[in-house]
Amino acid sequence: MDFSELIATKAAKVGILGLGYVGIPLAHRISEVGLRVLGFDILEKRADDLNSGKSPIKHIPDASISQMLEAGFEATTDFSRSSECDALIICVPTPLDKSREPDLSFVVETMDSIAPYLRKGQLLSLESTTWPGTTKEVLLPYFSKAGLEVGKDCYLVYSPEREDPGNPNFHTRTIPKVVGGHSPHCLEAGLQLYGTFIDHVVPISSTDAAEMVKLLENIHRSINIGLVNEMKVIADAMGLDIFEIIDAAKTKPFGFTAYYPGPGIGGHCIPIDPFYLTWKAREFGIHTRFIELAGEINAAMPQYVVDKTVKALNEAGKPLKGAKVLALGIAYKRDVDDMRESPSVFVMEILRDWGADISYSDPNVPVFPKMREHRFDLTSVDLSPETVADYDAVLLLTDHNAFDYEMIKKHAKLIVDTRGKFRNDSEVVRA
Repeated sequence: MDFSELIATKAAKVGILGLGYVGIPLAHRISEVGLRVLGFDILEKRADDLNSGKSPIKHIPDASISQMLEAGFEATTDFSRSSECDALIICVPTPLDKSREPDLSFVVETMDSIAPYLRKGQLLSLESTTWPGTTKEVLLPYFSKAGLEVGKDCYLVYSPEREDPGNPNFHTRTIPKVVGGHSPHCLEAGLQLYGTFIDHVVPISSTDAAEMVKLLENIHRSINIGLVNEMKVIADAMGLDIFEIIDAAKTKPFGFTAYYPGPGIGGHCIPIDPFYLTWKAREFGIHTRFIELAGEINAAMPQYVVDKTVKALNEAGKPLKGAKVLALGIAYKRDVDDMRESPSVFVMEILRDWGADISYSDPNVPVFPKMREHRFDLTSVDLSPETVADYDAVLLLTDHNAFDYEMIKKHAKLIVDTRGKFRNDSEVVRA
């Protein structure tokens, strides 16, 4: 059978390369519609956990992994088995390096791992965020080296991931999926694959255009978050409540979208993706001033929070050096366990370096994980009236629903609120 028949009859096997926050939900959804799924990861423990029915991600329950296994899902670290798959979807990280330039090493290493096993009839889709031209310039040559003609012998597409971890209103199936193909035949194959498990698939003219779509989406968010963070600083200096102002502004039924401030921005996308376009734009002699300014504002927010904390402690007669400070929430967003680029960690680092005795409490992150650039030997503090009262300052950095805010307010000596949770309390410091 050709690719179209394999998909139509659900005889195809789909390989998911990278079993993380994007790959696992995608594998689950594909399994739901009856396609066989083989998952690939470089971490042996990740593969073993999944094969035993254990979810490595908080917002994906073990029951979902069990459903996948019952449907025939299997995880492996053996990339030679990619030859078994009729479609391969790459969902690996694309971080920035120390110079804040694109790091495609995970994509390249994945392609190197599967290159000897590429064969006729396969479709390859890249979902990792990257700069326009990556699919054509980085992935396409692997097929040429394998003696395969893309669009005739095999298919190459780009379809940007659109996961929103912890959001109960949107799921993999219901989030529209943009698909761009290297050729019309590639696009047709990509639409057929994604159309089997996504409710609404959006075709676009090329892989380059699809890559730019993802960057525009996240640059839009970065710039608007940067704007509202700057507005927060201005409003605070004027003695105004930025949350009251946003809530009033969003009653306008047109021309305004509400964004809310915080201690910075986090996650794998918004702090990183804009710089992929900034880097690529330099090739065309373009300076992306708007994008970079938003990045500067957002990157400065952890320092703003620390400055507000220092001032509040000083007014309470307590120097920062030696002060016991508790960070509430270190995941990058509410009700998830994802620590990537979390602004909470940058706040903690500054406080620690300035002499504070820093601890944290996060029900979703029981032990501070090993990270490439951040190191803390800490475990999450269990909250109780006694433990909260023992700290000189409590910083609300991520507003998890699991926190007992009433108890925290009652027993904390000093609260610094970056999320507007205590917005109506005049005794709480807004930051």
